[in-house]
Amino acid sequence: MARKGPDYAAPVRRILVSLLVLALLAIFLFWQIDSPRAERMRAAFIDRFVPGFEWAMVPVTKLSRMVAGFQSYSRLYEQNQELRRELQKMSAWKEAAVQLEQENAKLLAQNNVRIDPALTSVSGVVLTDSGTAFRQSVLLNVGARDGILDGWATMDGLGLVGRISGVGQGTSRVMLLTDPTSRIPVTIQPSGQHALLAGDNTALPALDFIESPENIRPGDRVVSSGDGGLFPPGLLVGQVAQASDGRLRVRLSADYGRLEFLRVLRSHSSELLDDTGLLIPPPPPDFIGPPLPPAGGPAETAAQAGASDTSAADD
Repeated sequence: MARKGPDYAAPVRRILVSLLVLALLAIFLFWQIDSPRAERMRAAFIDRFVPGFEWAMVPVTKLSRMVAGFQSYSRLYEQNQELRRELQKMSAWKEAAVQLEQENAKLLAQNNVRIDPALTSVSGVVLTDSGTAFRQSVLLNVGARDGILDGWATMDGLGLVGRISGVGQGTSRVMLLTDPTSRIPVTIQPSGQHALLAGDNTALPALDFIESPENIRPGDRVVSSGDGGLFPPGLLVGQVAQASDGRLRVRLSADYGRLEFLRVLRSHSSELLDDTGLLIPPPPPDFIGPPLPPAGGPAETAAQAGASDTSAADD
C-alpha cells in the first residue's frame, strides 16, 4: 500500500492565520497610539490603500442601502396600517356625525314649523313602522305617561303626518294620512274650497267632496280646516296635484320616507256652552196689523168704554 507524502497544508495554514492575527493585532495597536507621527502615518496609510478598496466596499454599501430601504419600508408599512386604522375610526365618526347632523336638521325643522302659539307639543322618536298592506301607521316612544291622548295630530318638520289612533303607557300608534281609513277635512287655498282628504294606501291621497273643483288648480296649498274638531285649523298638509286620470290628489309635505321624529300637538276640544240662560236671546218680532180685542169678552169691553166716558165728562 502506497504511503502518503507529508502534509504541508495544515502547518502553512496555521502559520498564515497566525501571521494574519499578528498583523491585525499590530494594526489595532498602531491605531491606538496617540502620537502626531502615528497620526500622520495612519493618514498616509489611508490615503494610500483605502481608495483602492472601493470595489470591495460596493457590496457593503449596497447591502447597507438595502437594509436601510427595508427598514424604511417597514416604517412605511406600519404608518400605513396606522393610517388605515385611523381612517376606519374617522369613517365611523363621520357616519355618526352625518346621522347627528340629519337628526339635528330634522329637529330644527320641527322647531321652525309655524303653528298656533296656543298649541304645545311633545316630540317623539319613531320606533318602527307597524303598517301592513291594508294599514299605514307608525309607533312613537311617547304614550300615556307623557300625557298623549287619542286623536291628537302629529307633524314632522314639514307638514301634517297623521293622528294618534292608539295610546299605550309608553308608546302610541300614529295613523298616517295615507291609511285607507283616514278621513280629514281640509281647506284649499287660496280659493278657500273645503274638501275631504281620503287616504287610499298610496303616496297621493285623494280629495273628495270638493265644493267647486273648477276653482282648484294644481299647486294650491292644502291645510287642515279644523271642521269637526279633529285637527287644529291651519296645519300644512301639502299641495294639490292632478293624477293621470284627472282626479285631484294631494302631494303631502311630510317626508314619509324618513319619519324619525314626530311632534304630537296637544289639542283640546272647544268649550261647550251648557247654560243657555247666559246667552242674550233675540228680540221678539213686532206685530203687524190691527190691535187684538181684550181677553175679557164684550162685557168687559163695554165696562171699559163706560169708564172712559165718565172720566171724559168729569174733565
